[in-house]
Amino acid sequence: MRLPVYFLFIFLLSNSVWAEHQNLDQLLRDVKQSQSIERKINRAREAEFLAEKQTQQQLLNAAEAELSKQERLSTQLKDHLHNNDALLRKLETQLKENSGELGELFGVARQAAGDLKVDLLSSLVSAQYPNRTENLDNIANSKALPTIEQLESLWFTLQHEMTETGKVVRFKRTIEMANGNSEETEVIRIGAFNALAKGEYLRFSPETKMLVSLARQPESKYLDLVAPFSQAAKGQMPVAIDPTRGVLLSMLIQTPTTQERIDQGGVIGYIILALGGLGFIYALLRLIVLIGTGSKIQKQINNPVASDDNALGRILNATEQSSTQDIETLELVLDEAITREVPALEKGLSLIKLLAAVAPLLGLLGTVTGMIATFQSISLFGTGDPKLMANGISQALVTTMLGLSVAMPLLFIHNLLASRSRTLVQILDEQSAGIMSRRAGK
Repeated sequence: MRLPVYFLFIFLLSNSVWAEHQNLDQLLRDVKQSQSIERKINRAREAEFLAEKQTQQQLLNAAEAELSKQERLSTQLKDHLHNNDALLRKLETQLKENSGELGELFGVARQAAGDLKVDLLSSLVSAQYPNRTENLDNIANSKALPTIEQLESLWFTLQHEMTETGKVVRFKRTIEMANGNSEETEVIRIGAFNALAKGEYLRFSPETKMLVSLARQPESKYLDLVAPFSQAAKGQMPVAIDPTRGVLLSMLIQTPTTQERIDQGGVIGYIILALGGLGFIYALLRLIVLIGTGSKIQKQINNPVASDDNALGRILNATEQSSTQDIETLELVLDEAITREVPALEKGLSLIKLLAAVAPLLGLLGTVTGMIATFQSISLFGTGDPKLMANGISQALVTTMLGLSVAMPLLFIHNLLASRSRTLVQILDEQSAGIMSRRAGK
């Protein structure tokens, strides 16, 4: 494609020369010279192409030789791999035959490692010694036979857990408080049962691997033992521990307090308590009044001078003010005087008896309303979730309990006041009979 270009160039050049000089000989010489130059260039390019072709052929021959070499090596490696596989299968079969009962023994070791790992993840000892399950993972998840080092590690971990379970130790650890803040403090670990810090019980969180303060602590009778136990340096001190490793403690902290029990009774429960409180206060006042009245009557018995500050003195004054000598008339005067004093002695007994009778009725009313709420929850949500029925059942039971708790003491107090009142009335009757007998003797 380049040769015609050169011819065109030569033609134009020749035309130009011809146009200038009009000399054909000169034009012929120029054409020959151009052809000679072009032939030299073409020969140089052909030589270059031939040299490059020879180089490429050498590279191709070397690549084919290397490929043949690698193919022979691949064949050898395949044969070697096949032989090794056959040898490995033979050795594995021989190993199974020679291991015999050891295989079952190692299976037990794997199972023991897995069980121990589960225990360690939730153990309080892991709060002091974390990352103890890595070697157990290697034993439990490996299909190969465990090594002597792994078996010794399993034995050591078991022994360490048993040893730490029987210790009471103190150590520094960062704990998570109930408000969400973290704080480093001294922790007292009682075996694998309970952990104490700042006078409170802690729990171990396997997810975060941290000790967490309980959002709600057990009753004060258990917490009161924590502070003296924490301050003791040696010796034996009483403290409450959970042998179930948290089960009983979780049940204790979920137990409602007295105030929460009362709140479960609702409005009816508060009404019962209010009536019970009024009844107890009024009964206490009446008991004080009767005790004071009895004391004054006893003083009047020993005092020959009648006084108007007590019932017996007023009865004596009524007989002295009567000038009649007729026994029957005097009896009527005494009966009238005693009749005036009896209402003051029996005051409030009917009210206390009424409150004692109303309290269980209000408890029954709370039971009915609680069961109504329970059946409404069942009709709306079914019986799949017992928590939806818990409020109604709690109200039914708590109000019944409150009603009975108020009624029974009020009944005892009513009986006490009635007995005290009857005793005082009997004293008045006895003294009146004595007055009549003395008048009859005169």
